[in-house]
Amino acid sequence: MKKIISVIGARPQFIKHAPMQIQLQKHFNALTIHTGQHYDPGMSDVFFNELKIPAPDYRFHLNGKLHGQQTAEMMTEIEQIAVKEKPDGLLVYGDTNSTLAGALVASKLHIPIIHIEAGLRSFNREMPEEVNRVLTDHISELLFCPSNAAVENLKAEGIERNVHLCGDVMKDMLSLASGYLGDKMEGKPYYFATIHRPYNTDVTERMLVILESLNALNAPVVFAIHPRTVSRLSDYKVDLAAYKNIIAIPPVGYFDSLSYQAYSLGVITDSGGVQKEAYWLKKRCITIRKETEWLETLTGNWNQLVFDDVASIREKLDMSLSDYNEELYGTVDNSATIVSLLNDKFYK
Repeated sequence: MKKIISVIGARPQFIKHAPMQIQLQKHFNALTIHTGQHYDPGMSDVFFNELKIPAPDYRFHLNGKLHGQQTAEMMTEIEQIAVKEKPDGLLVYGDTNSTLAGALVASKLHIPIIHIEAGLRSFNREMPEEVNRVLTDHISELLFCPSNAAVENLKAEGIERNVHLCGDVMKDMLSLASGYLGDKMEGKPYYFATIHRPYNTDVTERMLVILESLNALNAPVVFAIHPRTVSRLSDYKVDLAAYKNIIAIPPVGYFDSLSYQAYSLGVITDSGGVQKEAYWLKKRCITIRKETEWLETLTGNWNQLVFDDVASIREKLDMSLSDYNEELYGTVDNSATIVSLLNDKFYK
């Protein structure tokens, strides 16, 4: 049986890996490396236990380090495992430091790189994720794209060989998660917010404007606050209790996040994955960013970008919606499609 090693390390990669691993282990000796880039035991327990996915075969603890140091240490650890296991392919997801570390090691060892979620571009090279995804795409052997736009992005960069349009495996995970969702607010109307990116949290004046805009909405805002954001608010001596319309809660796990989104009036975020989840759940979304790699979600006002005009959030949440696409980013069998293509590659 052919061997494929998957490298994961951050929360979005757990979400993508769950449906993929279910399919991979049917046809391959499917091993997993967890780099520990983001240590979140709640996520691990949910995905590996409740979905009956084998725990990672290898686990590191490399969170809390600078980008360069973290990537270098990941490469050292992954290389040792790759030399020992001699996989037929190494699979990476998305655009994190774990993604780049795995891809660079595989490239040096002449192991075919399989990139899930290839071809996405925000065209903002100040984002570490953009650099990671571009570099990974250019050294990958098999590239699986979630959208036509991603395919075209690769073509514009001269990458056309072994590029496949296959949808988004996060949509598969949403289907698997449907039985775990419930109304956390017991029928009360609310918005759900998650904001953590440095350009939104690291400037006092900007963070205050965001909080004031949330506080002015016509329903309470359940704000799942990342520890990093809590630290910044403490630095700014901001008392969240003064914002009567904001209900601050600790970070939530994947199923709870989906539950809060599913029963909300709408979502305010700066996350990449949440934009898609909100769309699939048919919830309007305000994305506090200048750009998005998920351009298709902008159609029909389902997702709207807000950056300089944060104060317009309330107005934009009232805009009419149209042109919903049930098949945006594929069906709920995208992971099976990818594994079928991998079978053709490794077993033909």
